[in-house]
This record gives sequence, C-alpha cells and structure tokens, in this order.
Amino acid sequence: MTQTNLITGFLGSGKTTTIRHLLAQKPENEKWAVLVNEFGEIGIDGALLADSGAVLKEIPGGCMCCVNGLPMQIGLNMLLKQAKPDRLLIEPTGLGHPKQILSLLTSDVYSGWLTLNASLCLLDARQLSDPRVVANENFRDQLAAADIIIANKTDTYTEHDDLMLAQWLSTQDASLQIERVSQGKISAELLNQPRRNERELPEGKHHHAHQSKQGLAALSLPGHQRWRRALNEAGDYSSCGWIFDGETLFDTAGFLDWARQAPVDRLKAVIRIKEGTLRVNRQGNDLHIDTLSTAPLDNRIELISHGKTDWNALQSILLRIRLS
Repeated sequence: MTQTNLITGFLGSGKTTTIRHLLAQKPENEKWAVLVNEFGEIGIDGALLADSGAVLKEIPGGCMCCVNGLPMQIGLNMLLKQAKPDRLLIEPTGLGHPKQILSLLTSDVYSGWLTLNASLCLLDARQLSDPRVVANENFRDQLAAADIIIANKTDTYTEHDDLMLAQWLSTQDASLQIERVSQGKISAELLNQPRRNERELPEGKHHHAHQSKQGLAALSLPGHQRWRRALNEAGDYSSCGWIFDGETLFDTAGFLDWARQAPVDRLKAVIRIKEGTLRVNRQGNDLHIDTLSTAPLDNRIELISHGKTDWNALQSILLRIRLS
C-alpha cells in the first residue's frame, strides 16, 4: 500500500517549496513519488523537483481536478503500478477544486493500492485580506477539505495578517490542526497522520478551456523549433507559458526587470543565463530568486493572471531580452 497525501493550497501558497522540504526528509530506504498538476501548460514544477530524488509525473493544463478525471487516473495508475512508491505526494493546481481528487483517491478502485493519509492545505494568511481570493470557492473548499492547515510564510506576516489568521481560525472547529511555518519547512511526520476530515464538499465549478491538447507530459519543443507558447483559461484566471530551447540565454538584469514589472499575479521560471541557471518565483510583489546547480534541458516560464492580460506585449519584451 502506497502512503498517499494530498497537498493543496491556493496560487503562491508555497506548495512546491514545501514538497521539496518534505522530499529532503525521505528515508534512504524508501521510494517516494510526486504527482504534480499545474494550471499552465508548460510544466515548470517538474524542473523545480527534478533533482529531488523522487519519481515525478506531471499533468499540465489544470486538468487533474476536472470531472472526468482521466489524466489524473492515468498518471496515478502509472505511478502506482510502474514505480510502486512507498509514499506518494499529490500536488494539484492552486486553482483546482479538491472534491473530485478526494473522491477518486477514496474510491474502491484504489482501496487495494493506496492509503490516503492526512490532507495538508497551505495558507498564506496575507491572502485572507484579498477579497478576490477569499471569494474564490476553490480557495475556501481547499481549506475546508484539509486535515492540517499549514500557515506558511509566517516570516512575511504583519500584525494585520496575524489578526486575519486569528479571525479565520475563530470560525473553524477548535480541533483543526494548524502548523505555523516559514518557507514551507514542515516535518515529514505530518504525512503519517490519518485522514479524519469527512466533510462533504460542494462539486465546485470547472471552467478549463483546454485550448491546447492535454497530455501526461509537460509541453515540449518539436523538431528544430526554438520556442513556443501555450495558453489556458479557467474562470477569471488565465495563464501564458513559454518554453525556449536549451541554447537560449537570457539577459539577467533584463529578465529580472521583466519578471518584477509583469502585470500578473503569479510567475514561475527556470531560465538559463550566462552565469548559470536561475529559478525565479513571484507571488504578487514577492520575488524570490536563486540558482540551480544542475542546468535544465530548456527554459520554462509561466505567468498566471486574474483577468485579461496582453500576453503579446509581454512576449515582445521577453523576446528582446534573449541573448541567443
């Protein structure tokens, strides 16, 4: 039986960083796997987790939570039957609804394959002051479905954020477990806690446009094509992602200025520069930059925006800051 945990959280709550910390605690004698779903079509989280030592399966395009659940089932079956992991971590898109995933994981089909342990939901308490986020049914239902709430990024909270978190907790069951952490640094012992939350969730709405062909692997470049982009939409949110070949280098200062100023809610990128490889992560005005020791096979950039965005204008700037 594969010990399985669902790790949810709205856009920018720190799911991928948290999973990296969990994977760093993997016992040497165990095989762990990650099933990751992104709203965008590019598939950046795979590059961010590539050196983690876990078996990884990506489902791009925000389709893990769709009602038919077929991409989810195929990816899950492949991991369970081929990799036979001791533990499986499932990371849905931050814009996904948890009901369909939980229904699938608790169905009779998987009763002989996996044990669903505690579901963890990451919460950035600063989002509790954003009416757009609080009004989002997926945000609310992700929290409602969780066994453990991870109040993440506490090092960035103001007194107001702490107050908003306290007010939200006052509306919850007193038995709800909450862990306050920064930078996703949680103990892997939390994964062994049992699932206790049996709250019935609403169905949730799914508006995925599926403008491009869906698959089980992230977008790739055919033939000698140097770059391409892909779009996706769901409700009020839209994404635009680019993949550039491994020969492409970006101007460091130019790219970071572009990343800071882009009028979007979320940005993730793994890019090549003259000095090496940069990992760029932006949520709102929070911009985090670090370097990777292992160069990726290509460059990947993903933007997510609430409302309409002029992707062509952003793309024009992006193309101008290429060095090669």
